[in-house]
Amino acid sequence: MGKTATNKIRNVCIVAHRGTGKTSLTEAMLFDSKSISRLGRIDDGSTTSDYDAEENKRKISISATLAPAEWRENKINFIDTPGYADFISEVIGALRISDGALFLVDAVVGVEVQTEVIWKMAKEKNIPKLVFINKMDKENADFDKTLKSLKDTFGSSVTAIQLPIGKNKGFKGVIDLVKMKALTFSDGKMTEETIPKELQATSDEYMKALAEAVAETDDDLLTKYLEEETLEPKEVLSGLKRAAKSGEIIPVLCGSALENIGVNPLLDAVIDYLPSPDEKPETRGTNPKTNEEEIRKPSENEPLCALVFKTLSDPYIGRLNFVRIYSGILKADSHIYNTTNRKKERVSHLLQMLGKEQRDIREAIAGDIVAIPKLSDTHTGDTLCEESSPIILEKIDFPEPIFSIALEPKSKGDEEKLGTSLNKLTEEDPTFRVKRDHEINQTAISGMGNVHLEVKINKLKQKFGVEAVTEEPKIAYKETIRGRSKVQGKYKKQSGGRGQYGDVWIEFQPLPRGTGFEFEDKIFGGSVPKQYIPAVEKGLKEALIKGVLAGYPVVDIKAILYDGSYHAVDSSEMAFKIAASMAFKKGVQDANPIILEPILNVEVIVPADIMGTVIGDLNSKRGKILGMEPIEDKYERVRAQVPAAEMKKYATELRSMAHGRATFSVEFASYEEVPHDAQEKIIAEAKEEKE
Repeated sequence: MGKTATNKIRNVCIVAHRGTGKTSLTEAMLFDSKSISRLGRIDDGSTTSDYDAEENKRKISISATLAPAEWRENKINFIDTPGYADFISEVIGALRISDGALFLVDAVVGVEVQTEVIWKMAKEKNIPKLVFINKMDKENADFDKTLKSLKDTFGSSVTAIQLPIGKNKGFKGVIDLVKMKALTFSDGKMTEETIPKELQATSDEYMKALAEAVAETDDDLLTKYLEEETLEPKEVLSGLKRAAKSGEIIPVLCGSALENIGVNPLLDAVIDYLPSPDEKPETRGTNPKTNEEEIRKPSENEPLCALVFKTLSDPYIGRLNFVRIYSGILKADSHIYNTTNRKKERVSHLLQMLGKEQRDIREAIAGDIVAIPKLSDTHTGDTLCEESSPIILEKIDFPEPIFSIALEPKSKGDEEKLGTSLNKLTEEDPTFRVKRDHEINQTAISGMGNVHLEVKINKLKQKFGVEAVTEEPKIAYKETIRGRSKVQGKYKKQSGGRGQYGDVWIEFQPLPRGTGFEFEDKIFGGSVPKQYIPAVEKGLKEALIKGVLAGYPVVDIKAILYDGSYHAVDSSEMAFKIAASMAFKKGVQDANPIILEPILNVEVIVPADIMGTVIGDLNSKRGKILGMEPIEDKYERVRAQVPAAEMKKYATELRSMAHGRATFSVEFASYEEVPHDAQEKIIAEAKEEKE
């Protein structure tokens, strides 16, 4: 596959709910376009786009995979994406750089949740769409019912341009409503025939609906249609091409990926009805030197501008960055400038990827998608360009992780190796995070769901040779006081020779939330010599680490040193440090100690019809509802504050409650006092863990 002109490129993201057949369809399109010589199967792990060990094991796509094909002297960069919600970041990255989206819908099941979620994303980005109703050969497949569900869910712009010939096992082809021809398939070969008599009336009816839909997108065509009640096939085709590329019409086709029926016409539709890069709006970004808007046209004569939309990290081959070129020419054995981090990079090789297969190429031009190996400091979302013509493109907006678990290495000597390996996994996945909390002595990993994190843990073992043990993440509770106390801390030790003596009187007071710790020296008259006062403060700070109720750090407390005594011979810094810690324990105990818990700001985007259920659930979690507001497409935004302890499994619970149609985000808000009954439970659990 050589250098392709920009107007001969199509960048198409294949998207849908899991199980609709995206990978099988990708395989069939690659086979029909002769990009591969043999049809792979998901069941035996031989497909081009699902090559990862975890994908073969689970029979689902986990990663967005580039799969270019040649058709009618055009190059189509297909990107096969996961349909499982846990891997939505792969879809987001692929959509960001795609010029068109191919949606699959199961002919038996109809429109499913994840399809709705991704459709909304594509709509927000004004990405033109095609729909392929797959699995027409299956029992209970129903084209009309599925088309109705598409129209009911996504609107009247969804328009059939094909009809099925035959049902279930008798499905053998499609009727092309534009050409008004029957296309039948046998042994991988397509034959063009006249429309069967029994389907002529239905075809005429659907053709009339298609012509009417096209006419409504063009004033001249509409005038002619209203006057003559008909349009020529070439007028329908040209009008349909324009309307589909602008997103005014969403053409619907049908077929069977596994039986390779309807795949050839689908490839034609991708070329005819989805735009090339030069038919899309100019790319806009910001000049980092002037902070003014810059424009790049999709031309090889413009300065280079490219965006990294995906990163793979491998212990053997290193980092592999996938880039979409928006303008200019990217060449092997050249230097580029990473505008995001303001660093120069050397491009030693350029790779054309087909699944896991790599092929060296010399250059790629505006509109194309390629991979660059071994860039030293380039990550997903970075902009690459010429240093003399800098531009920063809008970064890819990935969601924050919503599900966490704690883990530690199975072998005690693997702590450092685990940390290094986890960091490499974060390089390739913007929705995977690692956090080491020294207060609770725990490493937590966060992602988009349980399956997402299971895959990461398995990758630790497969790719990096590190086995990890998981546990539920601890909540970072803290302790404080509500009252005041004045106590003495006296440390006296005599065991022959020089002894130890330190004596302090300290007053403890509560401070406002978030203040931390304050120490005040109110010694007058030298009852505690000045050289020992830093030791008193140090003893108190060390004592803060472990509270008296459940051993959590103590915060928002003030200690006032106001009196004490010393011994001219036996006093020492160590003695006063110990005396201060003794005073701390007694003083906190006498000042009505309480436990504080982290409170999260929670925002849930939920369909209006189940908002009441979601609010009721948040209330049951000790949540405080702060507000509700309607947003577009019959959704509501609910804002609340909820204790972190109640949100541990919320990702799974919300997905079940809303059938995958709701999303949420969280951020830390504050620490608040734990209710008495919950506090007693926390203390009991801490005591049990200690024992």
